[in-house]
Amino acid sequence: MHSEVVASRSADQRDSRQSRNGTPQLDAVSLAIIEQLQEDGRRPYAAIGKAVGLSEAAVRQRVQKLLDQGVMQIVAVTDPLTVGFRRQAMVGITVEGDVDPVADALTAMAEVEYVVMTAGSFDLLVEIVCEDDEQLLDVINKRIRVLPGVRATESFVYLKLKKQTYMWGTR
Repeated sequence: MHSEVVASRSADQRDSRQSRNGTPQLDAVSLAIIEQLQEDGRRPYAAIGKAVGLSEAAVRQRVQKLLDQGVMQIVAVTDPLTVGFRRQAMVGITVEGDVDPVADALTAMAEVEYVVMTAGSFDLLVEIVCEDDEQLLDVINKRIRVLPGVRATESFVYLKLKKQTYMWGTR
């Protein structure tokens, strides 16, 4: 028992190191825990412990630390179509001046699921999930295009989603 506690403490210390850019540096055990949870976010800590060689308590501590550090989230992912959202689109946005205020305004919109600053043809890429085309048009026309600094938008309406995964793991 004592050696398991010591091993767990050492592993926690290794797990808590930070890289030069300030992001947490994850050891092999933490990466393995993340992969286990990506396969099944409801997998019991005891089963994860067995797979990665830690006790249930040590896994619980590791998971909490990963959550606290913002390394991962554990959430339920729905299929928008099955819960009444029939229209999805990616919108490329070109901004004049500072991109941050526009990005901040977009993140506050309930219909906006994803905001990323980019290099290239667009300054921002935004994923929008709506109930129908009318709501999508309203969001783009009356809420996005009127934001100060928005110079142009280009919409890419999803016809069919072929792949959406959160299983990129810890490569």
